[in-house]
Amino acid sequence: MAELIRLAAANEAEPQRLPRNIEAEAAFLGAILIDNRVLEDVSIKLQPDHFFEPLHGRIFEQILRLIDRNMLVTPVTLKPFFEADESMRELGGPGYLIKLTADGAGLIGARDFAQQIYDLALLRELVSVGRTLVDNALDTSESVDPKGQIEAAESALYKVAEGEGETGSMKSFLQASTEAIKNVEKALNSGGSLSGITTGLSSINAKCGGLHNSDLVILAGRPGMGKTSLATNIAFNAARRWVREREDGIEESKGSGAKVAFFSLEMSADQLATRILAEQSGISSELLRMGKISRDDFRELSRASRELQDLPLFIDDTPALTIAALRTRARRLQRRHGIGLIVVDYLQLLQGSSRANDNRVNEISEISRGLKTLAKELSIPVVALSQLSRAVEQREDKTPMLSDLRESGSIEQDADMVWFVYREDYYELMKKPDEGTPAFDAWNEKMERIHGVAELIISKQRHGSTGRVRMKFEAKITRFSDLADDQYTDAGYD
Repeated sequence: MAELIRLAAANEAEPQRLPRNIEAEAAFLGAILIDNRVLEDVSIKLQPDHFFEPLHGRIFEQILRLIDRNMLVTPVTLKPFFEADESMRELGGPGYLIKLTADGAGLIGARDFAQQIYDLALLRELVSVGRTLVDNALDTSESVDPKGQIEAAESALYKVAEGEGETGSMKSFLQASTEAIKNVEKALNSGGSLSGITTGLSSINAKCGGLHNSDLVILAGRPGMGKTSLATNIAFNAARRWVREREDGIEESKGSGAKVAFFSLEMSADQLATRILAEQSGISSELLRMGKISRDDFRELSRASRELQDLPLFIDDTPALTIAALRTRARRLQRRHGIGLIVVDYLQLLQGSSRANDNRVNEISEISRGLKTLAKELSIPVVALSQLSRAVEQREDKTPMLSDLRESGSIEQDADMVWFVYREDYYELMKKPDEGTPAFDAWNEKMERIHGVAELIISKQRHGSTGRVRMKFEAKITRFSDLADDQYTDAGYD
């Protein structure tokens, strides 16, 4: 074991040694080289960067590559890859690989050795975060921004808690392509239309493939178009799908449902719950709020409430949230509950940092960047609702476009997808002519065709085509659903 101690000799001069156990690393590698099946018993995601000794990390990395090719890994099969390794040469050459297998004690406690290697790597990462935090807090050469430093520290600590730290920021092409293949396989298994989290609407899933991890989706529209209703429908559908998949025994990684966090800065939690209950019970949300329902309606409402009581939909209705506070709460929700989708209603009600508040455009830019960063950091889709400017109302053609996004062009820039909700019948209703006139007959005929038909206009899709999706909108119960084929034709669409 003298050679193993020698591996750490270069670091002995440090006044304080970083947490490490070189002998545990050597014993674990030796156990794998004796019996490759040891890796199957390790439940944690051990990575090469988790090893303190760089040579051990390189050995483990090569072991993973060979096992991925279904090859037998022994000191003999590893030897060609380390003949030119300088660190290995200092220890006597590839013969060091044989020395790792000399003591078979690692076979008995391989799982414990792996856990200790992983835990010590997290402690080293925690030390690094702590040092960076102290250095940044002591450095007042630039503008002092304690809230920004707290946000950065919280983000770094979250990554350590998730077992990532700095080691999670770099991925090989093999890792990235493997994840891509899994997404393709997921879409294939779902019938070729869904590779992400379901929206609950087949027409949207077919156009976008669902909601994809790390994507920021902007859902915009003028007041009254139903964007909050659509967002609520999507959140509910994803959460309900998650429940059904667990009941059917489908693995979470292979499912298309998700636990959902809904940040409502405009409506209270009970108002959102009322919308969902109205949709599921088929009772008008307006009648529910006013209490104008029968006993039978109330029993139906109670039934819907009982069915939805275990729905993994978490509603945060805290007003005037800052983007930093929202990100902190989202991290906490994912750590505690494993949320897979975030909905924010709506973007313009969020607040930026105090430095950005002097300029609204800069503040909105900070918020949109923060939401995109959150989507990437948590590796889940974020759907953020957005208002449109009044320029839409001043045009003859009320169809929204990207330039209508309110207050900042950075929203369009940061978004992976931009959706607009548009209902022609909303505007046509305002043009109602006098009854009994030829104009009224033409208007009435058009209203019969377009009433209850909504369009989702996909104006930007980073990984796909743009276009339009037609849906049915039931205003009384605030529900969006797919149009039947005959309704598509009746609405004048082909």
